[in-house]
Amino acid sequence: MQAQISDIRDTHWDAIVIGTGVGGGVAGRALAEAGMKVLFLEKGRAGFRAEETALDLGMGDPVARAIRGFWAEPISVTLKGHTQELFAPLGSGPGGSSVFYAATLERPEPHDLDNLPDRPHPTGGWPIGFDAMRPWFDAAQSMFHLHGEPDPLSRVPCPSVATPHPTAPGDAMIMDRLRGNGLHPYRLHTAVKRLDGCKDCLGHKCPRACKMDGRSAGLEPALATGNAAILTGCEVTRLVRNADGSVCVEACQDGQSEILSARHVVLAAGALSSPRLLLASQSDQDPNGIGNGADLVGRNLMFHLNEIFALWPGKAASFAGPSKSVGFRDLYFVENQRLGMVQAMGIDVGYGEIVHHLRGRVARSWIRRIPGALDMTRIPAAIGAKLMGTAKVFVGLLEDLPYAENRVVLDEQNPGRIQLEYRVSDELLARRKLFRRLIRKSFKGIRTAFLTHEPEPNFGHPCGTLRMGSDAGDSVVNTDCRVHDVHNLWVADASVFPTSMGVNPSLTIAANALRVADRIKDSR
Repeated sequence: MQAQISDIRDTHWDAIVIGTGVGGGVAGRALAEAGMKVLFLEKGRAGFRAEETALDLGMGDPVARAIRGFWAEPISVTLKGHTQELFAPLGSGPGGSSVFYAATLERPEPHDLDNLPDRPHPTGGWPIGFDAMRPWFDAAQSMFHLHGEPDPLSRVPCPSVATPHPTAPGDAMIMDRLRGNGLHPYRLHTAVKRLDGCKDCLGHKCPRACKMDGRSAGLEPALATGNAAILTGCEVTRLVRNADGSVCVEACQDGQSEILSARHVVLAAGALSSPRLLLASQSDQDPNGIGNGADLVGRNLMFHLNEIFALWPGKAASFAGPSKSVGFRDLYFVENQRLGMVQAMGIDVGYGEIVHHLRGRVARSWIRRIPGALDMTRIPAAIGAKLMGTAKVFVGLLEDLPYAENRVVLDEQNPGRIQLEYRVSDELLARRKLFRRLIRKSFKGIRTAFLTHEPEPNFGHPCGTLRMGSDAGDSVVNTDCRVHDVHNLWVADASVFPTSMGVNPSLTIAANALRVADRIKDSR
């Protein structure tokens, strides 16, 4: 049910869940289905279920952004010593960022979590290994109704993945070309529940319950149990220590601030906002913020580097709509280097996108000094679009590694603002160079062009800022994802990841959220 903060201030809750993205939605659903009384707190507005909005990073009006479910304010990023403000691909509303995603949920490889003899782990491995996580991966795949094909290179069974729809002719042609180059493409694992009339609404809000995200697979089933309620437009400003060392939640809705209590608090605001809330929760007992005794809250921030490129399969391979289903892992671990997977983005590139790309290249070169240089890009763009047809956009997700200096920091003047510092390491630049070379080689015989030139962090894939570990001296949460010195505070988003892995984080977030919920149920 939808509620107002004044209606529930005296209600006893078993769990308060902060955030309704994949982590919060899934954890809250598991708790509600177990009979626990759950309150979701969501900063964004409720919106309307009929919306079909796509993220628009160019929209700058905060009110317009908030109405559409986007994160309203720009984030402050200090990148390589230069501070800039930008709109990140973040959502703010029921389902969080996940309602806008393309629903590709890929399982990581064993070496993403384990320290293996032939593939050593850069941090010595996660404190919970792949075999221990496997049942939770299986459960998450079933909950999110994944369909796709097994990775031909994987030695690990991948159950709970249904057979996909027949391959589109254009995708089949791309896959044939890749196989001809010695690669092993497969149909990506996509979280779409096959309902009558499903239109594969990937990359934007779906008005129906087909696309499985934090809202449709988590929040809405939780509310349907009758054991859960949600406050939207409700911003959590800080956590407050109780006399017994537990925490309660200070939240504000429509200008009204209240202290809300529960036996358990689940922090799932995302890897950029969860540490921000802990840093803002300062007191005499926690002068640097809750959970920050070792000065690790917000540190070890990681993204993926996006290597975005367009490919032109040729006009003879014309097919309706963008390529959405092709991926391969041949570049996941190469030359003893951790790289990442390559996959379709579900985006087309035509005349307008080519003009934008060419103008960017002109602006970075000496040609920009020539009068009318930007306008001259229209001619080659028109010729290219006519000769080569529409391009399909792919991305290589290059794994990032944890560095303490990469971090989320608290803006003392505006604690609600996301502010981060990030430096691209030399070793990441070296792996990026190798990754780009191998991508070019993989698509030999297909006309391609990189759309990214400078290193481009994927601001939609943050992780690592509340690191999981067994030792309170080098981590923020324990192996159950409970904050070390707070017995009722749990974290269920990507901030607990020790490393970023070579796949998008959504399935691992969902799997770990189920595991965290199970630990909470056991602790009752």
